[in-house]
Amino acid sequence: MSFAPGRSRWSDVWLATAARGVSSCGDFLAASALTLALQSAGAGGPAVAGLLIAASLPLVALAPLTGRLADRVDSRALLVAAGVVQAAICLALAYAEHPALVTGLVALLAAGLAVTQPVLAALVPAMVTPGDLPRASALHQTAGTLGALAGPALAGVLVGQFGARVPLLLDAVSYLALVAAGLLIRTRRGGARTVRDVHPVPAGAVGDGHPTPACGDGSAPRWRLRPDRLLFAMVASLAGVVGAVGAINVIEVFFIRETLGSSTTVYGLVTGAWTLGIVAGAWALAPLARRLTDDGRLLGTGLLLLGGCCLAVLGSAAVPSAWLLMPIWLIGGVLNGGNSVVSNVLLARRVPEAARGRAYAVFGASVQGASMVGLAAGGLLLDLADPRPLVAACGVAGLLVVAAFAVPVVRAGRSERSAATHAATPAGRPPGAGLATPEAAR
Repeated sequence: MSFAPGRSRWSDVWLATAARGVSSCGDFLAASALTLALQSAGAGGPAVAGLLIAASLPLVALAPLTGRLADRVDSRALLVAAGVVQAAICLALAYAEHPALVTGLVALLAAGLAVTQPVLAALVPAMVTPGDLPRASALHQTAGTLGALAGPALAGVLVGQFGARVPLLLDAVSYLALVAAGLLIRTRRGGARTVRDVHPVPAGAVGDGHPTPACGDGSAPRWRLRPDRLLFAMVASLAGVVGAVGAINVIEVFFIRETLGSSTTVYGLVTGAWTLGIVAGAWALAPLARRLTDDGRLLGTGLLLLGGCCLAVLGSAAVPSAWLLMPIWLIGGVLNGGNSVVSNVLLARRVPEAARGRAYAVFGASVQGASMVGLAAGGLLLDLADPRPLVAACGVAGLLVVAAFAVPVVRAGRSERSAATHAATPAGRPPGAGLATPEAAR
């Protein structure tokens, strides 16, 4: 797999980190402001779920297109164009009043996010050497989670003081960070650009030193997720857990505001506890991700972290106060942050550089699609049950999914190690035989 030649470009990593953080803050600022506005206006679960689905559907539906755009079009052009368009959409959203228009603009805003997410995600591995990848992934994860931490907290304060318009105007300004990043970042990918120098991933990782060549016409290599059993298990298990627990994103505003009787400000602070934990978890587990060169064991670690997240959700159903919810969600966030680093490292290790835009788009679409299932379920279930038992049900459902995927994940790891050992022996198959290889898209 291809990484940055020579040494890491940390100046580019910091620029990408800043852009991710500012734009992520804007994303969560807008989403939280609109959610609070709906709940304060008396809207029920289906209305909140509909808004959140509108913000997620483009990430799923457009993934085949945006992944190819990220690999085939200059990253600078995509970041600049998407940032300008998203700023304009958010400006219009600040003055939109009709619910249908608001929903449509939210969907358009998410379409821009469907472009920028795989572009930035695929750029980071191209900026650094393999040894620096866990640290760079932790930085990138930190940026997103700090933005997610600040966004709801700001929304809670600003909506309470000024209504929803001011947060949306600030969101419009935040997208200009993408424009600045696109112009300043020297590392570029997409189009005719390729990474010329190849650094093998750490010894023992699958695919060591065997970059996948581009197609004969100079386009990106043909790659699919399904033939790579280990990556497929990672994406499937994560999507399954997100689908099972995803209803919490609709339920939490009613649980915190109505069941626990908290203000909009407390809602912002409590939801920020999970994202604060993600920051700590990303940095705490980045060294572990670097040491675990066995991809199968790294995947198993990620599944254990997902189980811990589900336990945190289950435990939160018993709290009598929103303030007691904060330490539980902080722990859940730590485990969530560690899992995110594991996922990013596995994708970067195992996917050809020229196909990473598509890989991150497929990964994002799978998780977002599962999240939409959870959002829809949450909207429907709130009309049938109180928030507290639904929070407990989310935790139990997530743990059941983790248990269901335990055996497939273990088997994928064992198969990976067996194939790598056989390939390393003189009588074994050629290096790479039986491992994940790009196949022609059909």
